[in-house]
Formats: sequence, structure tokens, C-alpha cells
Amino acid sequence: MPSTGRIREVFTDFANRSPSRFAILVFTALILVFTLLFSLPIATVEGSRTPLADALFTAVSVICVTGLSTVDMATHWSVFGHILVYTGVQIGAVGVLTMASILGLIVSRRLGLRAKLMAASDSNPLRIHAGPVAEGQAVRLGDVGKLLTTVALSMVVIEGAVALLLFPRMLIAGISVGTAAWESLYYSAMAFTNTGFAPNAEGLTPFAEDFWFLGALMIGVFLGAIGFPVILAIATNLRKKRRKWSIHVKLTVWTSVILLVTGAVLYIVLEYNNPKTFGHLDAGHTIFQSLFLSTMARSGGFSTIPIDDLNGSSLLVTDMLMFIGGGSASTAGGIKVTTLAVLFLAAFAEARGVETMDTFRRRIPTDVLRLSVAVALWGATIVAVATILILQITKAPLDHVLFDVISGFATCGLTTGLTEKLPDAGVYIMAATMFCGRVGTVTLAAALAASQRKQLFQNPEERPLVG
Repeated sequence: MPSTGRIREVFTDFANRSPSRFAILVFTALILVFTLLFSLPIATVEGSRTPLADALFTAVSVICVTGLSTVDMATHWSVFGHILVYTGVQIGAVGVLTMASILGLIVSRRLGLRAKLMAASDSNPLRIHAGPVAEGQAVRLGDVGKLLTTVALSMVVIEGAVALLLFPRMLIAGISVGTAAWESLYYSAMAFTNTGFAPNAEGLTPFAEDFWFLGALMIGVFLGAIGFPVILAIATNLRKKRRKWSIHVKLTVWTSVILLVTGAVLYIVLEYNNPKTFGHLDAGHTIFQSLFLSTMARSGGFSTIPIDDLNGSSLLVTDMLMFIGGGSASTAGGIKVTTLAVLFLAAFAEARGVETMDTFRRRIPTDVLRLSVAVALWGATIVAVATILILQITKAPLDHVLFDVISGFATCGLTTGLTEKLPDAGVYIMAATMFCGRVGTVTLAAALAASQRKQLFQNPEERPLVG
């Protein structure tokens, strides 16, 4: 017993001192467990063992809610395998630390300080650094219990609502009641978690022009991508007569809407005369399909058209949308919309010749800008390194390699078809890219370096030429 108690104490102390390293450790452990489970003969339809590279890649894609695959997800896995996929995306979507805190809250009916600190670090990257953090942010430490409740309820309510919208459309399409019930739950989970796996071999082909079905998926993807802090703020303010929105909520919602509309407009302009994509559609369907693609490019992963049929210009637009991703503390990936917003606000402030970044009558501190620059830079570095390595291994076209790498980093799931053709070396590189993208560039950097160092001196100041 003493040895067990000592192990528990060391484990708790490690998790409390470095939530970022703890997150990486737990994510890694989960991936290894799911790799083992996916390797079991019972997980496949044919009852054979899945090769290690494919099992590992599937485990990473599931836990990191990416949606890329090296096997046919609909036909390769058995019922047991699909249950693993369904369970894994739910765990990966809300974050391991948040999931652990939810379970602790359910068991003990209260949330201790340690659990609050762990959940707060999962919802706010600024908390991964030691020392005080200003409380004027998306989620206050005292509201973490409410956030965890929101995470649990929103998953159940939103996924349930989307499933209820999808279920009758599947029945109308002639699908049996049992299959329709399972596939509607599966699709709703993949939409809200921004994963994009399909349970049927045909994928979205039977519903490629069904506004109701595709619209339900878009709602699920959008709500999953805006982030749990935004959902909490909306739920809280709806019960108040005088509503007050934080700067995080305003930046997330406005930037998300702007990107959604801008992406749709660009797809219309670039693809309206492409016979392989939208060229054969009327105006109404072209607008809807462009809006659907713009929504999915932000991390949803579903597609009604072969991505490799898009024009090169549209692939580049999709690259940018995927790299940006969704909201912070959401099921989406990417560098996050608030990161982009802060970078643009800094650029506008510099262009105007002012020292502070002001928006919505609020001033954004410089440490948020530094964090945004770090996230964007590390993200671009990871994408660049992975792209170079896979280019060297496969000799495939640059636009296809770059597209799939960004899709993996941003946990989007859209693909040109390259990923399923990768050799084992490329599969491992793509898996590492997905892992880095989901764990988070800031969390990864903080885990590899000391969280905070006291600098007892300052060097003389000198300004280099920039620009």
C-alpha cells in the first residue's frame, strides 16, 4: 500500500505541476491503448490484424479528432471497431484533461482546486505558464465547474439534436430503422467533434444535394468549432436581461462568420465554372455547396465532392481556412480564429502608428500577441517540416502534399487522396503532425521547456531592421 500511495502522490504532483506535460502523456497513453485495440482481429470485418502503421494512424486520427485515414473506415472496421472510433472521438474532442475533470465532478459532485487548474489549462493556453494570469478572459477559474458542465451538456444536447434532424432523412432515403438510428448518432458525433468520418461506404454521396441533411451537419460542425467557452457565454447570457459579451466571444464569433462568408464567396468565384465540382449546379446549389465546403474546411472534414477535383486556387484557399481552424477550446483544430484576429489587430495598430491593440473598447495585452505569434510560427514550422519530409518520400505534387499535411495539422480530415496512399514512413510523419496539431503548439512547446524562468538581468537594447 505505501508504494501504491507513493506512486499516486508522484502522479498527482506531476499532473498538478505541469498540466501540459500531463496532457501529452495522457494523449500518448490513449493513442497507444487505442492502437492496441485497433490491432485486435475483433476490430476488423475480416477478423485479421490491422498492420501497425494503419492501427497507429487510425488511433491518432481518432483521439486527435482528425478524420484522415489510411484504410476505408466504413468497410474495414467491425462493429467493435466503429464503437472504438465513436468512443475515441468523444474523448479526444473535449480534451483529456477536461474529460478527467468531468468524470471527477460526476463522481465527487464537486470540483477541487487541482481539477479546476487542470481544466482551466485545457481551456486557456495562457494558463500553461506559471504565475498569475489576468482574469479578464474567456473562462475565469471560478467558472471552470460551469464550463465542464457546459461541455458535458452541450455534447449530449447538440449531438442528440443533430441526430434527431438526420434520423428522419435517413428513413426517407430507405435506410432501415436500426441502421438509421446508429448512423444518425455516428454522423452527429463526427459533426460536433469536427472529425468527418462516415459510417457508410457511400459517405455523403446519397445526401450530396440534401439541404436538410447537409445543413444539420453544418450546424453540428459550427457549434463544435466555436468553442465551449463561447457556448457557455451564450447559455449564460440567454438567461439574463442585460447581456455582456467578453472580448473572446466577440472575436471568435465575428472572425468565424467573416471567414465562413469569405470562404463561401471565394469558392463560388473560383469553382462556378469547374465542371468537376460546381460547374453543373444551378445558382442556389452552388451557393449552398460553397457554404458547406467553407464550413467543413474550417475543421469539419466532410465533403460532397472529390477534393482533388478542386482548382489549384481553391486548394490554396482551403489550405488557409484549414490552417486557421476554429475557436479556442473547441473540437476544431488549427491555430484558432482568435490567434488570427489578434495578429490582424496588431498589424492594424502598427499601420495606424498606435502602441496598443484595441477592439470593442478593450485593450489586448502584449503577452496575448506574443502567444499568438508563437502559435502561428510553430504551426507553420510543423507544416513546413512535415511537407518537406513527405515530399521527399513520395515525390507527390506539392499542392496535394501541402493540403493533406495542413489537414492533418489542423485536424480537419479533408484529403486529396494522398494520405491513404502514403508508405509507412509517410504515415508515421503524418501521425506525428496530427498529434502536434491536436495537442497544441503552445502546449507542446511549454511541455518541452520550463514553464517559467526568472531572468535576473537584462541585456542592452538594440533595434534590428525589420521589413
